[in-house]
Amino acid sequence: MLERKPMLIAGKDVLGDEDIAPLTSINPATGETNHEVAAAGPRAVDDAVRNAAQASKAKAWVEMLPMQRARILFGIADHMERDSDQLARLQMIENGKVWSECVKQVKSAAATFRYYGAVCETTGSEVTPARGGYLSMTTYEPYGVVAAITPWNSPLTMEAQKIAPALAAGNAVVLKPSEVTPSTGLAVGRIALEAGLPPGLLNVLPGTGHDVGAALVAHPQVRMVSFTGGTESGRRIAEVAARKLMPVALELGGKSPHIIFADAEINAAVAAVADGIFEGSGQSCVAGSRLFVQRSVHDEVVRKLVGHAQSLRVALPEAAGAEMGPLATFAHRDKVERMVDAARVAGAQILAGGARPEAPALARGAYYLPTVIGGIDNNAHIAQQEIFGPVLCVLAFDDEEDLIAQANHSAFGLASGVWTADYKRAWRVARALEAGTVWINTYKQLSIATPFGGFKESGIGREKGITGMRLYQQPKGIYFGMT
Repeated sequence: MLERKPMLIAGKDVLGDEDIAPLTSINPATGETNHEVAAAGPRAVDDAVRNAAQASKAKAWVEMLPMQRARILFGIADHMERDSDQLARLQMIENGKVWSECVKQVKSAAATFRYYGAVCETTGSEVTPARGGYLSMTTYEPYGVVAAITPWNSPLTMEAQKIAPALAAGNAVVLKPSEVTPSTGLAVGRIALEAGLPPGLLNVLPGTGHDVGAALVAHPQVRMVSFTGGTESGRRIAEVAARKLMPVALELGGKSPHIIFADAEINAAVAAVADGIFEGSGQSCVAGSRLFVQRSVHDEVVRKLVGHAQSLRVALPEAAGAEMGPLATFAHRDKVERMVDAARVAGAQILAGGARPEAPALARGAYYLPTVIGGIDNNAHIAQQEIFGPVLCVLAFDDEEDLIAQANHSAFGLASGVWTADYKRAWRVARALEAGTVWINTYKQLSIATPFGGFKESGIGREKGITGMRLYQQPKGIYFGMT
């Protein structure tokens, strides 16, 4: 008999709706079954939301002082660090990230809870300039119940980035983790209880988007939704939210341009480009998947990139020195494979990778080699569609004007990177790029203190930073008559 992990509702373990089949967790590195997870359906969603609504209005939570709420968030961070090996392993066996990256993400997630504990304790209301015989001020109130829907690519960090600020803001949270990676969210939910969070303020409902996500978004007592995932799913959430007149935060897809000018430090740029697309097997919303190289250094950059890609160690995630593991699911590996095969048929040149590894030890896993594609233009399907895998499209540009036109020719606008020794050019290009984040002479540096989000079809709203807590609050004006 497989172990079956229960869901978490109002601080209690629940085995799920009887008519909803449990989720089966598969290790993408080996194809073996990890365990089963109880799956929610509409009844469990309704139960969780109603309990969350009651918990959000409980006197003990509403009147809890900011430093007391902060103390709970600090405790969650401490407990996550205490259980770091367990949390890292849960993520590794469910989505295939290499061990070193999983350990790093546990630390990042714990730091996020600690950061929002500090924000909660130190951020105050505002006295606004009076324009008459009164004293006016602005306070910030929680929405009540927030639905947080997270993806499978980096569950630990994504869950922390939603749960921590939403709780700091005074809300109750119903978390729907990805059906691929449900276990880290369940573990964090139980850690939060142990750290002193009152029951009902963090509920965790594993399940599918059809059975859980749609019911959560449509539930009348859910007053705000925070979603990270695909653009089409985000669009459907926004449509429901519009009918409810409910605010949403949507962090969606990307096809981020990574740019190398001829005067850049080429070796540093190549290393950053490789990390930016191959870390996590390319399963990152900010992966620099379109590389634009100034024509005079194009061949040199491509040669070094191909060598770098071919030297990366693709291995079992827990293997010593592993640099890239499998993709998170076999279905997703097959989708990436089909996209590369279609590009090949359309005339693209596969300069590196473009296949599954041949090593017998990897034959049962969802592996795909680091892939570099050339011989295409920016209008190619492979250059415009998000692949979400270890696939880099390399394109040439001639001058700054040409570069800006190509880089911005995309439905997405999440992130971008610029490599140049000319700081004036770096500033001009950074301002001209239609992207929520621009890295200059670095890439994929992320700070919980800096707001993050996308332009165009890459999303709505900004997570992280002090505004990341305000995202989960609504301002209220209060006036005291003084005459």
